[in-house]
Amino acid sequence: MAFLGIDFGCAIGSLRHGQFPDKDCLLPLISKLLGYAIVAASTTVKLPQILKILKHKSVRGLSVVAFELEAIGYTIALAYCLHKGLPFSAYGEYVFLLIQAIILVAVIYYFSQPVGAKTWIKALIFSAVAPTILAGQIDPILFEALYASQHAIFLCARIPQIWANFSNKSTGELSFLTFFMNFGGSMVRVFTSLQEKAPTSVVMGSALGVLMNGTILSQILMYQKPQPKRERKQQ
Repeated sequence: MAFLGIDFGCAIGSLRHGQFPDKDCLLPLISKLLGYAIVAASTTVKLPQILKILKHKSVRGLSVVAFELEAIGYTIALAYCLHKGLPFSAYGEYVFLLIQAIILVAVIYYFSQPVGAKTWIKALIFSAVAPTILAGQIDPILFEALYASQHAIFLCARIPQIWANFSNKSTGELSFLTFFMNFGGSMVRVFTSLQEKAPTSVVMGSALGVLMNGTILSQILMYQKPQPKRERKQQ
C-alpha cells in the first residue's frame, strides 16, 4: 500500500498482527512523512517575513545581499536535486522557498528606493542564468562545482545578516517565525537526507542551515526589545 511514494504496507501489516513496526520499516516511513511535512510547511515559511515588511513598510536591519544570495542558493540546490533525480519529498521545499525568496527580494527592492542600475543588472543576470541552471543545461563537472559552492553561498548569505545583527544589537524587521521554521526545517531535513541516502553534500548543506538559522534565531531572541510593562491602575 503506497501513496505519494510512501509505503504504508509494512507498518499496517505489523499493526494488524498486534506488533509495533520494526526500525527498518518505521524510519523510512517517518522520513517520508517528515519530508512531505517540510514541503507543506515551506509553502508559507517566508510569508511572515514578507508580511512584516509590508506591515511596517520598512526593511530596517535587513541585509539585501543576504536575501539575494539566498535566492541564488535555492536555485542551485533545486537544480542539483532535480539533476540527481531525488524524490520530491527530499527537496520539494526548495521549489516554494525559491518562489518566496524571489518575492521577498522584490519586496525588499521596492522598500529600498531608489533602486540603482547595479540592482537592475543583478536582477536581469539572475533572470537570464537561473532557467539554464534549473534545466541542467551546463557541463556536469561545472554543475558539481556549482553545487559545491552552494554551501559557501548560503554561508555568505547568513554571515552579513548575523554581523549586521551583532553590530546593531538589533534584528530590525527580521521575522522570528520565519527563522524558527527555517531552523526546524533544517534539523528535520538532516534526518530525512540521511534516510533518503542523499549525497553527503546535501546532508552538509542541511547541517549548515541548522547552524546559521540557529544563530540568527538566537540573535532575534537575544536582541528583542522587552515589552513595556503596563502600570497598574490604582484603585
